[in-house]
Amino acid sequence: MMAKKPPKPAPRRIFQERLKITALPLYFEGFLLVKRSGYQYEHYWTELRGTTLFFYTDKKSTIYIDKLDIIDLTCLAEQNSTEKNCAKFTLVLPKEEVQLKTENTESGEEWRGFILTVTELSVPQNVSLLPGQVIKLHEVLEREKKRRIETEQSTSVEKEKEPTEDYVDVLNPMPACFYTVSRKEATEMLQKNPSLGNMILRPGSDSTNYSITIRQEIDMPRIKHYKVMSVGQNYTIELEKPVTLPNLFSVIDYFVKETRGNLRPFICSTDENTGQEPNMEGRSEKLKKNPHIA
Repeated sequence: MMAKKPPKPAPRRIFQERLKITALPLYFEGFLLVKRSGYQYEHYWTELRGTTLFFYTDKKSTIYIDKLDIIDLTCLAEQNSTEKNCAKFTLVLPKEEVQLKTENTESGEEWRGFILTVTELSVPQNVSLLPGQVIKLHEVLEREKKRRIETEQSTSVEKEKEPTEDYVDVLNPMPACFYTVSRKEATEMLQKNPSLGNMILRPGSDSTNYSITIRQEIDMPRIKHYKVMSVGQNYTIELEKPVTLPNLFSVIDYFVKETRGNLRPFICSTDENTGQEPNMEGRSEKLKKNPHIA
């Protein structure tokens, strides 16, 4: 039998959207069966970006539904599989163990090679790969070393800076679905451009809190708004049972995961012919002058 052809990469537009959202370089990608503690195996299109695995419901999704930071990987343990043409291994992390299963043994060796390369910062010697695949591992190794150096330098520079009140929004990155718009404007954006997503993060009615506006289609389209309160260094979603999370990215992740991907961040794209993007610049200036816009 002929070996399976490697999966084709996602279209360029999707790649660019994922890069914008994750802000990490792509090293390897493909389908994986993933089993986390307390769950069954789930089939995901998976990307290794930096030292993080991002999981997508399918190859064309731009928004990941889950992610796994593997920088503190303790070991990668291989498992004996009774299934033919399949590789199984376990990622042992400080707080959990995650089982991975690949569609064939060749992709299993590739995943093992790339994961060990970025976590150990060295190319493993005990992987069965072709010369061209080993070259790719060395290229990824150099890219990851460079990325970590740049990240450390950037962190060092940010610590030296003294943040000013006027530029807090610049120094703190926001999720891609954040727009400085009012409740009414957010509703109009979701209604006019449903293909771009159905969830917007926006400023709340004061200068410190936020709101989530979503559009759901169950029996008929419905708009809902949720308050996200800034509490110390954390953010609390005001639900019947409040949920507190460490940052706004986690807030967006929570809504996506809790709805199993039915809620998708609203992200404007100039690559699609869906009409002109909403003009956010004017709103941003107005917000700085009057932080109580809601």
